[in-house]
Amino acid sequence: MPIVVDIDVMLARRKMSVGDLADRVGITPANLAVLKNGRAKAVRFATLAALCEALECQPGDLLRWEGDAPTDVHQGHVRGAPAGSEG
Repeated sequence: MPIVVDIDVMLARRKMSVGDLADRVGITPANLAVLKNGRAKAVRFATLAALCEALECQPGDLLRWEGDAPTDVHQGHVRGAPAGSEG
């Protein structure tokens, strides 16, 4: 998946355990592990906000895009193509 979750990085910077973060956010350690290990298909904004609050960071500190996908799957056009030039 082209979206990478960097919760491990922020946990290390904050010297916080997965269990402590899960308690602060209000999710199970198992669900946090799914997100942390990149197996999640989605994350609720409320959960992302709680993670940011607990880790004192911005969403961009936790999520980054690392994809090479040449097309935008949702729009059906090539990334970087001028508007109206969908193929």
